[in-house]
Formats: sequence, C-alpha cells, structure tokens
Amino acid sequence: MTVTSERRTGIAGELRNVDKWYRDHHVLRDVSVRIGAGEIVALIGKSGSGKSTVLRVLAGLAPDHTGERIVSGAPAIAFQEPRLFPWRNVVTNVGYGLIRNKLPRAEVAARAHAALADVGLTDRADVWPLTLSGGQAQRVSLARALVGEPELLLLDEPFGALDALTRLSMRALLLDLWRTHEFGVLLVTHDVDEAVALADRVLVLEDGQVIHTLEIAEPRRAPGETSAANEHCRVELLNQLGVRF
Repeated sequence: MTVTSERRTGIAGELRNVDKWYRDHHVLRDVSVRIGAGEIVALIGKSGSGKSTVLRVLAGLAPDHTGERIVSGAPAIAFQEPRLFPWRNVVTNVGYGLIRNKLPRAEVAARAHAALADVGLTDRADVWPLTLSGGQAQRVSLARALVGEPELLLLDEPFGALDALTRLSMRALLLDLWRTHEFGVLLVTHDVDEAVALADRVLVLEDGQVIHTLEIAEPRRAPGETSAANEHCRVELLNQLGVRF
C-alpha cells in the first residue's frame, strides 16, 4: 500500500516497512527509511543489495510494493548517467519536466535559466549535450532535477563516473545547492568516504534490509580537514560492509 502526503512537516520523504518483489526475488525486506526536511541521508551497500530499488520506490517509479511511501511534494531524481536528450539543447533539457507540466513557456525558460545559473552553466544554455564534459553534463542533470524546486532530491550514484577532481567539485556544488534550497537528500553511493563527507546519517543495506544506521559525528567538515570521530565512522561503516583492517 502506498500513501503519499503533499505536505508533512519535518519529513521530505519516508518509507515505512516496505517490501518489494521482482517476480520471485524478494528485493526489499521491511525497509524503513526517513529523510528529514533539509537532511542528507546516504544509503550504502554492496552491489545488488537493493539501494537503487529503495530510491526508485521513494521516487514513485516502483509502485508495486507493500508498506507506506510518504513524500513532501514531487521528488526529483538524478542518476549516474545524466540521461540528457541529445536532440534538445541544454536549456530545453533542463526545462523539459516543466513543459510536461504545461507551465507557460516564458516561465519555463526563466526557471530553466535560473537553474543553470545555480550550477554555473549559464554560458552553455544553447549548446547540445554531446558537446559537454562529463562534469558539465552532470551539472545539467542536477539543474534539471532542481528546476521543479523539489523538497526531496534523490541521487543514484551521481558522481560515480566522474574523475576524482570533478567528483570533489560536484560534491561541493551539491552542498552549495543544498544550503541554498534546503531540500532533503537521499544519496545512494558505493563510496564510504563520500557518504561520510556529505551525510548527516548513513544507512547500510544488505540483502534488501537496513542492517545498520550511523549518525556522522561531525558532518560536512571542510575539505582537507581530518577528524578522528569521522574516521571512526568511516571504519565502522567499512566493517559493516565486510572490509576489515
């Protein structure tokens, strides 16, 4: 059973006791996840643990499940691959969802250009997606997700295909956007360091079940700053994933 709430104070998105099957495969088992308004939650786990399915259920893309789904407004989603339409220019890609919502064209254009300004790509509005670098394409993907002013942003390995320096730049951009717009975030990632660097709280998923929840001791420290408490969090999460030192 799915329950969707347009407004629920303090909650950007939540799953309660969700089970999900794909044919005879039990993908999610009694999963409960809560993302508070303005909170960043990371979801980590080995490949095949069900992380992307959790995200898809929250996004409303996998409706055939048991349990409750509660979201504030319409969630937005960005994937590891930007999934831009190659036959539409950048600004049209960003505004596509608003066009589908039948908003006036002038408003769509204004909001799409504002979203591109947020991600630092005003000068690329009229170019074709195939001319963009990987980092630029991922910025456009973020702009497209944010143009609808969501209260919940769902990110599925958004920086996994980028080189190390671009990945760090994108993390900084995400935090800038989060501080400006105050949306809740669910970040699906394989990268424990990324989870510790960005999140308030990290959930570990194994075989479709949440097996561990950890509050990050000192969330979002400045790049390059070390913290014994956060290093302890990192080691604890790696241990939960079966990595021993």
